[in-house]
Amino acid sequence: MSLETPQIEQTSSTRMGLAPQWKVILHNDDVTTFEFVIELLVTLFKKSPQEALELTYEVHERGSALAAVTSFERAELYVEQVFSLARGRGFPLVATLEKA
Repeated sequence: MSLETPQIEQTSSTRMGLAPQWKVILHNDDVTTFEFVIELLVTLFKKSPQEALELTYEVHERGSALAAVTSFERAELYVEQVFSLARGRGFPLVATLEKA
């Protein structure tokens, strides 16, 4: 009598993937100052002063600029923080989300 070990076939139908990424986009307006946008990009989005200046000009000249690409939760938080910080200083600056 032989004892055979049953063969267990392992298959995985679960596919591990990266979470979808989201773009945080800043939009131009006629009221928010360059200084505030630069400060926001440096402090909130951790951009260098030079990159913040370039992005601020892009917002001004093109109407919008990409501030970050991140997870949905982080992007949503960025949008809320931009709204809160801008309104706290009396600016109508808007940030929106867009799937990357």
